[in-house]
Amino acid sequence: MKEEAIKHLEFIQNIITRMNTNSFQLKRMFVIIISALLAVYASEKNPDFILITILPLILFWFLDSYYLQQERKFRGLYNDLLNGNPHNVKPFEMKPNLYKRGRYSFRSAFLSKTISTVYISVAIVVSFIYIYLKYFKNG
Repeated sequence: MKEEAIKHLEFIQNIITRMNTNSFQLKRMFVIIISALLAVYASEKNPDFILITILPLILFWFLDSYYLQQERKFRGLYNDLLNGNPHNVKPFEMKPNLYKRGRYSFRSAFLSKTISTVYISVAIVVSFIYIYLKYFKNG
């Protein structure tokens, strides 16, 4: 493999790493924001503050899915360049949009086990907490 091709693969690998890091940082910020909103509930004793957690949950789910989709697209590009360059990508050219269907779609990333499990779990826990506090704790 030529040195130019190896360097191109290194650039793509750096992008993949950056997307993965961004995804991790989003999850970290998500946990911090959810914790802060639950702390506000604890000080105010108003269960409606718990419902506010749904907005960041949806926002972070979409953002996290976007980063996973981009990571998958660059992995597809990386694998194709490593295994023969079927799309005739020029040296140092980044074309993640060649990968649109199947596992490269936003829908696939949104519903992936690694993403959806986190956000659905939090949504279920927050929903149970809200229902308990709103309808059973005071009654």
